[in-house]
Amino acid sequence: MTILKCSSWNLNGIRSAHQKGFANWLKNCEAHVVLLQEVRAHEEVIPPELSAPFGYTSAWFGAEKKGYSGVGLYHKFSSSEVRVIRGVGSAECDQEGRVLTLIYKDLAFVTAYFPNSQAEGKRLDYKLRFCAAIEDHLKRMRSEGLHVILGGDFNIAHEPIDLTNPKQNEKNPGYLPEERAWMNHILKNGYFDTFRKFEKCGGHYSWWSQRSDARSKNIGWRIDTHLANVELSDRVVDAKICPEVLGSDHCPVEVQVLC
Repeated sequence: MTILKCSSWNLNGIRSAHQKGFANWLKNCEAHVVLLQEVRAHEEVIPPELSAPFGYTSAWFGAEKKGYSGVGLYHKFSSSEVRVIRGVGSAECDQEGRVLTLIYKDLAFVTAYFPNSQAEGKRLDYKLRFCAAIEDHLKRMRSEGLHVILGGDFNIAHEPIDLTNPKQNEKNPGYLPEERAWMNHILKNGYFDTFRKFEKCGGHYSWWSQRSDARSKNIGWRIDTHLANVELSDRVVDAKICPEVLGSDHCPVEVQVLC
């Protein structure tokens, strides 16, 4: 077996990230698969130099609304070795361009940009329907005999150690009881958080508010990760967060798996 490295990053706009050094990061990240969220650009306006750079092949799935949401991925496999699936088969979810899947050998790499439940839970019901739809998508992958790596921006801090100020955020989007309950549910039903396999302590975050120097003070939330089905646990050999990488209000997260 060989080790495959998968990186995931919410770019907060690929064109904005490109101006802040995204291409240089991509060139040097040494990932076999790169999962992207909040691309906020349709394929036709992706900068040409990011179309297929550094030996990568790309795939994109944009929202119907221009400049909104959108996911993408890069991979270093031949086209004959992979299959790409856009969306989860739900019109309500897919119109926002939130899920893109790459299948390689017995692995399904899924990039997902979970909705923000918004102030006072304005979109909480939609978010929970999205969670159910993506769970059904994972079940279909598993029914094909595939192992699943779900990477992305979950917009959920699961436990108190996953954000700096849990008490103050109990009524805020991303830390609502219903959101955390869904994370409990999926983690009790055949999946595990790859980062927590290797790191049990707090203080590790993947998103920081752009206000009040939150990043320099490490006042953040861990809302970006990779989940994997439990049968894959022995093949997951490393997972980490890369807070030193700038270019977005999120930072990349990584997982390494034997293939």
